[in-house]
Amino acid sequence: MSSLVLALLSLTLSAGGAPPAASPPGGSPSTSPGPGADGAPRAPADGAPASRAEAREALRRSLERIVATSALASARAGVLVRSLDTGEVLFAHDPDALLNPASNVKLFTSAAALSRLGPDFRFETEFLLAPGPAVRGAPALHVRGKGDPTLVHERLWAIAGELAHAGLSRVGDLVLDETWFDGEREGPGYDQERGDRAYLAPTGALSLDFNAVAIHVAPGDRVGAPARVSLEPATEFFQVQNRAATTAEGTRRRVTVSSEPAGPRQRITVEGRLPLGSRAQVVYRKVDDPPQFLGATLRRYLELRGVKVAGRVRLGPVPEGARLVHVAESESLGEVVRRLNKHSNNFVAEQIVKALGAETEGAPGTWSKGIAAVEAFLAEAGLPRGSYLMKNGSGLNDANRFSARQTVRLLEEMWRRFPVMAEFVGALPVAARDGTIRWRMEGTDAAGRLRAKTGTLTGVSSLSGYAESRDGEHLAFAILVNDHPGRTAEAVRAVDALGAAIAAAGSPAAVPAALASAGTSRGAPPDDAGVRVAAYYRLGLAGDRRNLPFLRTALRTETDHAARMAVAEAVYLSDPFGDGARRAFLEAVSDDPAAVDRLRALAGGLVEAPVLDSLADLAAEGIAEALTRLAELSAAGMGERLAPIWEEVAAVAPGETAALLLSAPPSLANPAASSLALGIARAGAASEAHPVMSELARAAQVDGEAGSAARALDARLRERIAAAQVPQAGGAPPPLPAAAAPTALPAPDVELGTRPGGG
Repeated sequence: MSSLVLALLSLTLSAGGAPPAASPPGGSPSTSPGPGADGAPRAPADGAPASRAEAREALRRSLERIVATSALASARAGVLVRSLDTGEVLFAHDPDALLNPASNVKLFTSAAALSRLGPDFRFETEFLLAPGPAVRGAPALHVRGKGDPTLVHERLWAIAGELAHAGLSRVGDLVLDETWFDGEREGPGYDQERGDRAYLAPTGALSLDFNAVAIHVAPGDRVGAPARVSLEPATEFFQVQNRAATTAEGTRRRVTVSSEPAGPRQRITVEGRLPLGSRAQVVYRKVDDPPQFLGATLRRYLELRGVKVAGRVRLGPVPEGARLVHVAESESLGEVVRRLNKHSNNFVAEQIVKALGAETEGAPGTWSKGIAAVEAFLAEAGLPRGSYLMKNGSGLNDANRFSARQTVRLLEEMWRRFPVMAEFVGALPVAARDGTIRWRMEGTDAAGRLRAKTGTLTGVSSLSGYAESRDGEHLAFAILVNDHPGRTAEAVRAVDALGAAIAAAGSPAAVPAALASAGTSRGAPPDDAGVRVAAYYRLGLAGDRRNLPFLRTALRTETDHAARMAVAEAVYLSDPFGDGARRAFLEAVSDDPAAVDRLRALAGGLVEAPVLDSLADLAAEGIAEALTRLAELSAAGMGERLAPIWEEVAAVAPGETAALLLSAPPSLANPAASSLALGIARAGAASEAHPVMSELARAAQVDGEAGSAARALDARLRERIAAAQVPQAGGAPPPLPAAAAPTALPAPDVELGTRPGGG
């Protein structure tokens, strides 16, 4: 949480003066603050309110102030906080607005599945031998799937062993039965986003490894050697095209991995450049044909176990009279839901919806059957059909609408359902402890005492769940934010401030005390900033992910602007391919040249170009946000210093660089274009041969507005390059030329991370 929001919490929660002690939940005023989660009484806090009414009022004021003075003030936000002990609404802000909840939809999916199927339900995968004539001298082995979302290749290897131990030594065809689900593989809302990212993985009654493959990429042993590419799992189902090469140390890294169907196989194409000695990277991509993926992997594992597969892998129903030889059961549904919500896995959510449809209305499972089953459960819970919009089970993209009040109503219902309450609540991430909020709300009363599901899409940030307040009261809350301005981190910090205040309810003085103990409510002495920066960079340069907990804590408690950028860069250096690490770094980068210069002085040579070098690495990978940060720094007066960086980045990522220059507002595009032109001019090569110019030349051949914009940008860049090449008196570098405003075009959406899952 930012020091600004934390200071705001401290100010608002102490605004009513120093109150005395809180009353216990549901009781009369008392000097006891009530029991904790373990049943032991809490010690009264200094300055606690004299009555529950005063505590309620203090909480209301603090939440109102956060909403009014944070990024939420310019967003559409619905917030509701209700006591589970008394039923009182403690705070409401536009609670009935129907908003996109993003992955908070997984709460509704989980609740319906647990309530309808039970926490002990298990998904089954059946293995049967066909009766009748043998195929190539052996019976066909049939595999019937029932939507297990957790079957991974390690378990499939164990299953192959079980089949071998059961006496199988030779089988004919491997016949895959997918009839438990229908043939639709993409849920509603998935069509709004095309690509091969793992979080877009298709569904399948027979699925493996979340229907994604891990591609490991590492540099070769010498400059010019091909990159080393390996897959997990490795089977003949995949066709690998390796076009990535090893480059000299210190060059910019650029690895692109794509996945697409290639007849009966899946083609994985790896392109780019990896500096000699750089770290290995793993990228996840979706698999388009789940049953064939599973079948090819099972065939390989059977043969490694000594079971000969004489035939081929094909689809087909299990015939009458087939003999069951093995049943592989998943973990219990309670554990599956835990996996779903702790890590917000889109694939698991959609598998559950279709399985719920098949189990309640009969095979084949479909999205319409599954959503109908969820709606029937929600009607029982007090949410009538038609009062919300639910099209898929994961919350992906713009397909669902719920209100904060409806979300809290669901949370109340699940709190009262004793047979499933433990599994539902236990599946939620715990603030500052695990899941998608492992690194959030540290050093506040929410840490360890707030359990909530996150939701993140472009312009959307949600957090809904439960909290135990400072005085032991149990609260349900929902925070749904849409169309927030600025960086995502600002909205997240505001949401986290609300969560921290909710958990601190009952004792306003506890928040300033907690902040002071965490070192967040006071500025750090300026004379030791260099010592801290050096310590951060030494940890980051070690490249050890075990340093992340300390660095994440430091990122939230560091108050010095330059030092905060240092710790964010150390987080990135410790985990350069981690989604969260990259986001943390990019969000921390300032557009203030003075802060960047101060950081360089504080670093004392430990890193050659603090912030700028890592920013250039990410921009060279084509990450739009990194390119935007470079443009912001160029606009702030660092254009000449960034000229060689822009030239390097544009050479490695010409398409993304051109897209930024065409789509950014003139205030960013013009300085960036001038800096790039200066960099190309100083590089000394012919401008026509530069990759970004070649990219623009190709784009200029397109008809319509896009081609016209590319031609105009190409002409402006050539003019600036020529102007920059004119010798100046005294050898001084030429001034950066001015530019006309480019025509705005949409830039491609480049992902920050690659791991399976969702927000």
